[in-house]
Amino acid sequence: MKIAIIGYGKMGKVIERLAEERGHSIAAKFSSSFSLEDNLDSLKKADVAIEFTRPELAVKHINLCIEHQVPVVVGTTGWGSHLPEVSKHCENNSSALLHASNFSIGVNLFFELNQKLAQLMSTNGQDYQVSMEEIHHTQKLDAPSGTAISLADQLVENKVSSGYRCIESNEELQTEVESRKEFVIQAKRIPEVPGTHIIKYQSPIDDIEITHRAHNREGFALGSIVAAEWLVDKQGVFTMKDVLNFA
Repeated sequence: MKIAIIGYGKMGKVIERLAEERGHSIAAKFSSSFSLEDNLDSLKKADVAIEFTRPELAVKHINLCIEHQVPVVVGTTGWGSHLPEVSKHCENNSSALLHASNFSIGVNLFFELNQKLAQLMSTNGQDYQVSMEEIHHTQKLDAPSGTAISLADQLVENKVSSGYRCIESNEELQTEVESRKEFVIQAKRIPEVPGTHIIKYQSPIDDIEITHRAHNREGFALGSIVAAEWLVDKQGVFTMKDVLNFA
């Protein structure tokens, strides 16, 4: 499989290394010095593209891949408000898009765990107040993270809380126990932290907490390559639930 890497930073370099270890080749490496827009002939040589850049660039990159019939796996977050129009563009061009707030296999298992715990709490956890903390490296531009938003949306969908808000702070957060009210996502940015997400349920008598802590970028990179392998020769808009065959 020939892969185009859109965004040749730290993540792109890990994707390159792991992809070659799995027997794939790199058709092109796009960056600020070798832009996708100016080098579309290189894109056309790829079987699939993997995009990890910036929220303000992602939609343009996705649409170029779609228009040139190159299936694209998108790991950039913070562009979700454009998903309906991008999905329609993908359908109109009979192309393929796979997007996820997090490609780590472990995080996607964590999503399933969060969903199950939220279902249990919605009927049995009336005395608990939920809160969330997410910690990322200082280059992470969006807050809360896309992963935190996915986790929070699961909590709201399961009626654990009516909504959420984000506080960007490195200080400890004190919350009052008020079940079923808006909960807080505390976003911290600390150098060299790949990603940590903690969901805590607190009551006057005990706490319940689940945590996913990434040790490095390899989980995200490997998951995006697995997704790319799955996406080749498909048409439509997909997520990691499709790749991992979660019901």
